[in-house]
Amino acid sequence: METRFGALGADDGRGAPRSSRVVELAGRAGVAGRHAVLCAERVSKSFAGVKALHDVDFDLRHGEVHALMGENGAGKSTLMKILAGVHTSYDGTILVEGHAASFGGVRDAEEAGVAIIHQELNLVPELSVADNIFLGREPLIGGVLIDRRRMVRAAERLLARLGVTLAPDTRIAGLRVGEQQLVEIAKALSLNARILIMDEPTSALSSSECDTLFKIVRQLASEGVAIIYTSHRIEEVLELADRVTVLRDGRRVVTARIDELSRAAIISAMVGREMAANERGATAQDGAVVLSVQDLTLDTPGPHGWRRTLHGVSFELKRGEILGVGGLLGSGRTEILESIFGVARGWRTGSIAIDGAAVDINSPSDAYHLGVALVSEDRKERGLHLAASICDNVALPSIGALSRFGLRAFTRERALAADMVKRLSVRCTGIGQEAAALSGGNQQKVVIGKWLATEPRILLLDEPTRGIDIGAKLEIYRLIFDLAAQGLGIIVVTSEMPELLLLSDRILVMCEGRQTGILARENATQETVMRLAAPGMASWSQEAAS
Repeated sequence: METRFGALGADDGRGAPRSSRVVELAGRAGVAGRHAVLCAERVSKSFAGVKALHDVDFDLRHGEVHALMGENGAGKSTLMKILAGVHTSYDGTILVEGHAASFGGVRDAEEAGVAIIHQELNLVPELSVADNIFLGREPLIGGVLIDRRRMVRAAERLLARLGVTLAPDTRIAGLRVGEQQLVEIAKALSLNARILIMDEPTSALSSSECDTLFKIVRQLASEGVAIIYTSHRIEEVLELADRVTVLRDGRRVVTARIDELSRAAIISAMVGREMAANERGATAQDGAVVLSVQDLTLDTPGPHGWRRTLHGVSFELKRGEILGVGGLLGSGRTEILESIFGVARGWRTGSIAIDGAAVDINSPSDAYHLGVALVSEDRKERGLHLAASICDNVALPSIGALSRFGLRAFTRERALAADMVKRLSVRCTGIGQEAAALSGGNQQKVVIGKWLATEPRILLLDEPTRGIDIGAKLEIYRLIFDLAAQGLGIIVVTSEMPELLLLSDRILVMCEGRQTGILARENATQETVMRLAAPGMASWSQEAAS
């Protein structure tokens, strides 16, 4: 095995620091010796004078899953779009099977065997699965009429290849996101794609849908399809990829076999520094209970009648404590937060006390006046007005408190927004910038900021880092630690196990609406959490915390 390491900070003769040079490692077993099916050589791209890519080299081998990682703005999307024929103007060379290729558009790339599946799925909801797979390329009878029987049979073969049981005549609008993702893959295979580019394919998928996708990706790789896979989720990259390339500030930082890189090394390459195992400072916990939940039960309406989604959940939250809530999708984690905030659908029983006093929370207004704030899971649908400015979003929950004599106090609102932008280091052109124009991480900061402006005592965070890059995640982590140090009681729901273990002082584990354990930080491991989160537990009230 040949290994070459570039000296950091030196010059490699290209006018760029050697930190952008690749760490070249021969592929691991099953990948070694495969020649490149796709290469990018010294590719550069600028937008309005701003350099998005600087002399980037990249190669993809037959039957390989090659992960492409980096923070937002690192150049991943630009490189993918060049390789897929979306961007046709750039400097450098693209090679397919060793031959120079110049794509005049996406259709040229598809004819060369390159297909891309964008994060925002490109399907027509009102058409069928078969219609979407062959849209614009329908088989014809006599060059005039669509041969639907032939098209449906072809769709069936493609879906069967993926092990998918969808009926070709099913409307896309009736499918789950994970099923739509599989239709996109079938569509790519219908193009006889040898090279498949997947942009954040699991960002909206459940755990079981991710497992199905991983199986299909591995199957396609075993059949010789070469796959470029981008994701913010480091754990799935470590599980799925053969090699990984990291971009930072438009430069390639490292390319290496995945078994040569740790999670910490990937993070360091992406953000330019190492991340400590736990960056939390001194705790502000003083033993005072700020929130007490006793025997919380929730019945929710559904298409088949009422069902119980929470079964007698009880816990306490102390000042300055971060209580993590773990469990599988559908375990009742979000319902706990929504019940505390007064937005849960259905019939709730049990008791809630804040600072020792029993309270009745039936609406967000009740929660607001009691010092409770909720950062919801879907920031774009429920957390932000995307067409409104940062100022309007931050001020919205506090408009009543800021107003004078029934009139909005715009000066006070602007001062509040400017303070939150500075306090949370929101990267923006100003408080008048539309929320829709911000990156995911900065949108999340604005959502957190609008609730911090209400000066809460209890902060509820539902998937606070979903869909944001690792650099923004680290900033959110530090913010959560700082807020806890200031004495806020914080409850965090997260599906990412490393994040749950990193943030939490204690972990409340849920399974099928039931509380299966509360783990102290020193007793919490991935294995113990998953054991308690698995269905079929014999006991529903294990207490593993002191």
